[in-house]
Amino acid sequence: MSATRLLGSIVVAALALCGCEREERNYRPTPAAAARDRTITLSPLQPGGPDAAIVVPSGYEESAYAVSEGQRLYRWYNCNGCHANGGGGMGPPLMDEEWIYGSAPANVVASILEGRPNGMPAFHGKVPDHQAMQLAAYVRSLSGLVAKDAVPARSDHLRPKKREPSTERPAPGDSSAQATP
Repeated sequence: MSATRLLGSIVVAALALCGCEREERNYRPTPAAAARDRTITLSPLQPGGPDAAIVVPSGYEESAYAVSEGQRLYRWYNCNGCHANGGGGMGPPLMDEEWIYGSAPANVVASILEGRPNGMPAFHGKVPDHQAMQLAAYVRSLSGLVAKDAVPARSDHLRPKKREPSTERPAPGDSSAQATP
């Protein structure tokens, strides 16, 4: 094999390795709140108020893997038993724009882990923190609060209209703009 041919093969191999970009999947994440005190804390729960005790690292909502894992966990933990696939049932709907305790990732994770008065049980100690963050990413994707390229597809039998992130939001006060299937 000639030297130019060998050099050309090395260059092609280097370009092929540099040209591939894969999403990194962390199957065993370090708990974000490993240092958080595991004692019972009494805090005033206020609708819409931020929860400063929970810090959600970035990356969960940008990762299609994390959002799809959240979708799997949503069914696995039977969240649809109360929230009826996001449309609301015994629990509030997750596909609308109005969230009682806020729609920020920290608020959703706090709702999952600490619970909320009059219905939402606390899953602290039952759901690992990284799974709560994956659940929060999926729940936020139901109302279009996550990037469109990270949203998993819903099965066809659950699709009464276009996927939530792809529907156009009507302007406030505009009743003529309706999402069409």
